[in-house]
Amino acid sequence: MYDLAIVGGMVIDGTGAPARRADIGIKDGVIVAVAGRLAGPAAETVEAEGMIVTPGFVDIHSHYDGQVTWDTALDPSASHGVTTVVSGNCGVGFAPVRPGGEEWLIELMEGVEDIPGSALAEGIEWKWESFPEYLDAIDGRCLALDFAVQIAHGPLRAYVMGERGARNEEAAPEDIEAMAALVEEAVRAGALGFSTSRTLSHRAIDGTPVPGTFATEDELFALGRAAAAGGRAVFELAPLGATGEDIIAPHREMDWMKRLSAETGLPVSFSLLQIDAAPELWKEMLEQSKAAYAEGARLYPQVAGRPFGMIVGFTGRHAFTLRPTWEELAARHSGEELLAELARPEVRAKILAETDRDPRPGDMNDMIALGQQFLTDRIYPLGSVPDYEPAPDRSVAALAAAEGVDPMAKLYDLMLEDGGHAMLMVPIFGYSDNDHEALREMLLHPAAVIGLADGGAHVAMVCDASMPTYLLTHWARDRRRGERLPLEYLIRKQTRDTAHLYGLTDRGEIAEGKKADLNVIDFDNLFLDVPRMVHDLPAGGGRLLQDARGYAATVVSGVVTRRNDKDTGARPGRLVRGAR
Repeated sequence: MYDLAIVGGMVIDGTGAPARRADIGIKDGVIVAVAGRLAGPAAETVEAEGMIVTPGFVDIHSHYDGQVTWDTALDPSASHGVTTVVSGNCGVGFAPVRPGGEEWLIELMEGVEDIPGSALAEGIEWKWESFPEYLDAIDGRCLALDFAVQIAHGPLRAYVMGERGARNEEAAPEDIEAMAALVEEAVRAGALGFSTSRTLSHRAIDGTPVPGTFATEDELFALGRAAAAGGRAVFELAPLGATGEDIIAPHREMDWMKRLSAETGLPVSFSLLQIDAAPELWKEMLEQSKAAYAEGARLYPQVAGRPFGMIVGFTGRHAFTLRPTWEELAARHSGEELLAELARPEVRAKILAETDRDPRPGDMNDMIALGQQFLTDRIYPLGSVPDYEPAPDRSVAALAAAEGVDPMAKLYDLMLEDGGHAMLMVPIFGYSDNDHEALREMLLHPAAVIGLADGGAHVAMVCDASMPTYLLTHWARDRRRGERLPLEYLIRKQTRDTAHLYGLTDRGEIAEGKKADLNVIDFDNLFLDVPRMVHDLPAGGGRLLQDARGYAATVVSGVVTRRNDKDTGARPGRLVRGAR
């Protein structure tokens, strides 16, 4: 008697092998049979005729460090076939923390990952000081998917060095020794790795760069050695990027990353995006990563499956929030009432005629609003069927020119569509000169891993946690013939490859003895909806969610957690302690 059987589907097992028709038998959370026909009965059966069956997706770049303490569903990731997430990325997290330091960590996370501080302050119940105590607090949680986490440089530096660490002063030898001891302790307790950020765009809410941004090699290498001493671990980072003044910075980063990996044996995983300042640089980074293997290093660029940017609209962030009439209306109205006010012709005319107030120094929302006014040639209607690869003639500026109207007026009218719920996309990275092929080449490169979905972060302007669904619909099915990527390849890239990078070899494949984390997908009818704004975070905070249609079932540890795109309420997911 199996606990669960999945029968009649085309199994894509995560190894890259061709799909094959097979049944899957599950007992005690483990796959115990993969056969043409199962021999015995099952307590529960999922009929998968006409569908594909895949391993559960393993998302290695999320920021649920705070959300996991109050939310068991862990959406938007859970809605897109993800059965394991890795958090603690980019050098930010919530442990270790000294009593009284909680608010500073919230402000750091709010600034870097754009998660409402009010939601974090109301939602997190602090039950820890050390990183092992943080793991213990999560260990009792019953979740919709498995949660793993890394120890982050920001809180670590602040914990050991206090204000000196928070302000990025150089660490003394005794500081480095103390931090290294805590990193080793964290990995031994179950952290999957260590993360840091060196990009200048990652700043706390007060504008201060993330602690560790300017860390010396002595500090970085000591913490890498400590992670390796603790057990199987990954060194993850957001590296220093190229700017107009410094194009060779990424090459310097690549040099020390290569030496660190070769010395410690750690896999080093770093964010890689196409940037306008150097639109061909990503090719050099990929080739250097590939060449590093010949020198005994293991470098894994994390790449995205679609352009990386913002989603804007009247229900979220937009270009008119610095206008006096908008601020007056938003103070008195909300929801559908506010959208109805914005649709009134006299209100539209008044807002369009106004000038912006001065942006508040360091206010991200103000800077985003101001920036959009200079980016109308880079803002595109997302459409009822989301289009993440729009042609240049679909930009707001191009549409306005074709109609002979002002671009800001056209932007206003586009946001009024769908009753004011319309969303537009601002691709910032991965779309230089409307280059549709850069992402495809990144996805095909053998050194690259799929990451950067940022589930739980940038909640009011990004919903890239839906990327697993997009990879299947866009790259494997809907792109022009000859430009598509093999379905078996894309499944492997976000199951076996991501799981194995973090040493999670118990999952990511459909084979006997593997953890029963699975998806049953109606691939021909899989569909990605337009992002929508909801206000369900603690303290009424808003976030974008993006629904998918076509997931007949998602299974975690042998339990069906989603059925026909709906949460079943089952919570078999647990904290993942260490590689396995």
